[in-house]
Amino acid sequence: MDELLGRLVANVGLDRTTAEKAVGIILQFLLKEGPPDKVRGLIDQLPGADALMAAAEDGGGFGMGGIMGAGTKLMGIGLGMGQVQAVTREVIGFAREKVGEDAVGEIVGAIPGLSQFV
Repeated sequence: MDELLGRLVANVGLDRTTAEKAVGIILQFLLKEGPPDKVRGLIDQLPGADALMAAAEDGGGFGMGGIMGAGTKLMGIGLGMGQVQAVTREVIGFAREKVGEDAVGEIVGAIPGLSQFV
């Protein structure tokens, strides 16, 4: 997970705390909206992912839900729309490296609207 967080700091310009929250929010979103078995398989390949998801949980849920709700949560931690897209691309790219294109493609394909962000 340190590698991914380092990429977000270097490539997107986030501080580490914001990067941790952003990754936690995105992983929560994937788990809530994607195929549970596929997403759980991904999360299991990312040491520290469960801790980031737990730390990002604020009890407020996603409000409007879906991709818009996740975007709202990401903007709520201070990200602009460009940063939301950049963070999402980095997380999905990192996931592809860890579990492969086929597994990530199934997750992305199962979530309406996600493909336009990655």
